[in-house]
Amino acid sequence: MNLVLTVIAIALTLSTLLIVVSFWLPLVAPDHEKLSPYECGFDPVGSARLPFSIRFFLIAILFLLFDLEIALLLPLPWGVQLEAPHLTFYWATLVLALLTVGLIYEWLQGGLEWAE
Repeated sequence: MNLVLTVIAIALTLSTLLIVVSFWLPLVAPDHEKLSPYECGFDPVGSARLPFSIRFFLIAILFLLFDLEIALLLPLPWGVQLEAPHLTFYWATLVLALLTVGLIYEWLQGGLEWAE
């Protein structure tokens, strides 16, 4: 048996063993604190099923998008050492322009406004 099949067999065996043990190992003894909706010690006031505004999710997605943009543009200074640094700069500028146009569109549509 070669090395790859050995590693796959060990991974499958270990995963199966951990899955089987995880069903029998935990103690099922819920107490008052575990049965309450909040584990902070306070009694809940009102319903825990209040709907979120879609604007909250829009802001969160925009944050993730611009966070990923920073991660994509982080290697840009090292791209100057490539054979064609102008091509790297062109693609980075294109990504920034596309994100800027999208941000301006959302801003003009009123998607970034918290109050209605």
